[in-house]
Amino acid sequence: MIDTGALRDGLEPEALERLRAYGELLAFYNRKVNLVSRETIGGLWEQHIRHTLALHARRFAPGSTVVDWGAGGGLPSIPLAIVQPDVQVVAVDAVEKKVQAIRAMARTLGLGNLEAWAGRAEQWPGKADYSVSRATAPLAALWAWHARAARPAEATDPDAWRPGLIALKGGNLVAEIAALRAAANVTVHRHPIAPTPLLQQKYALEVYPAAP
Repeated sequence: MIDTGALRDGLEPEALERLRAYGELLAFYNRKVNLVSRETIGGLWEQHIRHTLALHARRFAPGSTVVDWGAGGGLPSIPLAIVQPDVQVVAVDAVEKKVQAIRAMARTLGLGNLEAWAGRAEQWPGKADYSVSRATAPLAALWAWHARAARPAEATDPDAWRPGLIALKGGNLVAEIAALRAAANVTVHRHPIAPTPLLQQKYALEVYPAAP
């Protein structure tokens, strides 16, 4: 089980300060652009930022590129860029106003390792080692986007995520996982996130190509 509270407590003070500043920026820009549900602003840290810290349960391979499909208000791309500055993060979203907000927040936070691209996920022209997402689309669609953009997987640190997709999702995922396995030859690991009142039935789903 992934304990996001312990992950937060293990962060450097500078990273915690940047996460706090990001929360303030997200609340500010959310008044202008619908980045997250306004009903959840009161639980911004628990429901949004702490949730995305589940991706920090393992490191992404240093020097790798991570693409965030449907980045919205920069979740999980901005927290990820803050806690792991040695990876390049690309936030992809089809809504130009959301991408502009992500770019503005990244500039204010001094995140030189984050860029944002406006357009449909299936049209993104780049290459990545990892894909991440937070309740953006069904797993089968997320995997199709990743597979199209993925670089050939290389051996990584055993303590790092395997190259592939790590999706933050909640609820009953049986049908969604079954549909993914029917569409692609993949391995799926479901990592529960330690429950809090605002993070009930949440998981980090790790997906990578199955062994031949």
